[in-house]
Amino acid sequence: MKITAIVATLAALAVLPAFAADAPPAANTPADPVAEQIKAEIKKHMPEAPAIESVRKTPYNDLYEVVAGGEIFYTNEKATFLSLGPIVDLKTKESDLPLDSAIKIVRGNGSRKVALFEDPNCGYCKRFERDFVGVTDVTAYVFLYPILAADSFDKSKAIWCSADPGKAWIDAMTRDKLPTTAGTCTNPLEKNLAFGQSKRIRGTPTMIFEDGERVPGAISMADLEKRFAEAKAAAAK
Repeated sequence: MKITAIVATLAALAVLPAFAADAPPAANTPADPVAEQIKAEIKKHMPEAPAIESVRKTPYNDLYEVVAGGEIFYTNEKATFLSLGPIVDLKTKESDLPLDSAIKIVRGNGSRKVALFEDPNCGYCKRFERDFVGVTDVTAYVFLYPILAADSFDKSKAIWCSADPGKAWIDAMTRDKLPTTAGTCTNPLEKNLAFGQSKRIRGTPTMIFEDGERVPGAISMADLEKRFAEAKAAAAK
C-alpha cells in the first residue's frame, strides 16, 4: 500500500465513531524511547494522520504494532514503512484470528478463505449471505459478533449451540429461520466481542481476506471474486 493510501485510510478512520462497548487501548509508557521515535517519524512524514494511540513490540524481529485512528498497522523500529493487515506466521500458516471461535463453513474444495464478522440481526449481512451461498470453493470463518440489538446475543448463542451451527447460521440469514435451541452451551461470543473491539471492528459485516485486506460492509459477488483473486495473487508472490 502506498504512503498516500495509508494517509487516506488513517484520515478516514479518524472520524469513524466507535460503538458503545469499544474501549481505548492502554497508553504507551512515555519512557519507551523506541515507541516515541516511531511516533515522531510517522508524525514527521504523515502530519495529517490522526494521533497514534499505542505502539508495542511484536514477537517478530523488528516489527512493531501501531494503533492509530482506530486501526492497526505494523512498522519497523525506524518507521520506514506501514503495513495494514494481520500478521501470518509462515511456519504455522496461522494468522492472529482465533479461528476456533468461528463457525467454519466449507463449500467445494474450500481453497479460498475469508473471515466474516456478522450479527444475526444485520440486514446487510443477510443480503450478503443470500448471495454468498452460491459461491463455491470457499472456506468461510463466521465470527458471531452480536453488537446491533438487544437480542443479538441470544440469537447468536442459539446458532452456536445448535446441532449444526453452519446450517443454523445459513438458515437464520437466508431463510429467517432461527434454531429453537436454548443456547445454553459454552460459547465464544464474549471472546469474539473482545477480539473485535481490540481490532476496532465497529460494524457488520466486516470481512478479512487471506492477504490481510479488511473490508467493512457488504460487497457484491463480483467484487468478492475480484478480492479473492487479488488475495491469491498476493499469496503467490
